[in-house]
Amino acid sequence: MKVAIAGLGAIGRALARKLGAGVIPGVSLVAVSARDKEKARATLGPSLAQVAVVDVGELAGLADIVVECAPAAILGDIVRPVLEARKKVMVLSVGALLSRPELIDLAKEKGGQIIVPSGALLGLDAVSAAAEGTIHSVQMVTRKPVKGLLGAPYLEENRIEIANITEPLRVFEGTAREAAKGFPANLNVAVALSLAGIGPDHTRLEIWADPHLTRNTHRIVVDSDAARFEMSIENIPSENPKTGRITALSVIAALRKLVSPLRVGT
Repeated sequence: MKVAIAGLGAIGRALARKLGAGVIPGVSLVAVSARDKEKARATLGPSLAQVAVVDVGELAGLADIVVECAPAAILGDIVRPVLEARKKVMVLSVGALLSRPELIDLAKEKGGQIIVPSGALLGLDAVSAAAEGTIHSVQMVTRKPVKGLLGAPYLEENRIEIANITEPLRVFEGTAREAAKGFPANLNVAVALSLAGIGPDHTRLEIWADPHLTRNTHRIVVDSDAARFEMSIENIPSENPKTGRITALSVIAALRKLVSPLRVGT
């Protein structure tokens, strides 16, 4: 299976290193896209000299699956050509899908597929299973270090200052859809949770800025007719404080499932 990566930020770089090291038998990294191609080639280094550095629109023609690791604003530019080519695209900026439902329609029309990995969350298989019955409620509380939330549009629009707080501060309470708009670089996990369960308008969310934390934490409570369960996770941030290290590993695990003779988990 040939893989291409759209974007070489913290997640894209980590993913390129893993795939370049051959961690999944039968899976190879063939191309990446980046705005600055020379910088991208320097980032890949001599060990990945065989990997093509191209424009976003060229990825679909080179790979069987494209992994989106780019800013949410260019999601359509990445996903559309892949779906037009009737191929698979793995999306990390899942929050941006809520404002681009036409991409899901395109996948259905062309026979392509949009894959959303678990990312920095856990238990999406349990939520998906519960959704085959009736889920009564899904509640999520996210707590992040201050630097992981700085610059979020919701904070700037509502003039919420968190840079110098000394105690935990709740900065948001609402739905997953509202969180996706206000925190586009921070709450893709909430949208993934909502899509696995009862949707972005019924999944409730609190966001806290906590100056005492060094990890991104998420606690989820699901009540359904099949089970009531609670989940919590503490993610170690990557080079980008808005993203956990486990996100890139989640992509590797999802790619492995696509080619493995034994697949464990829903």
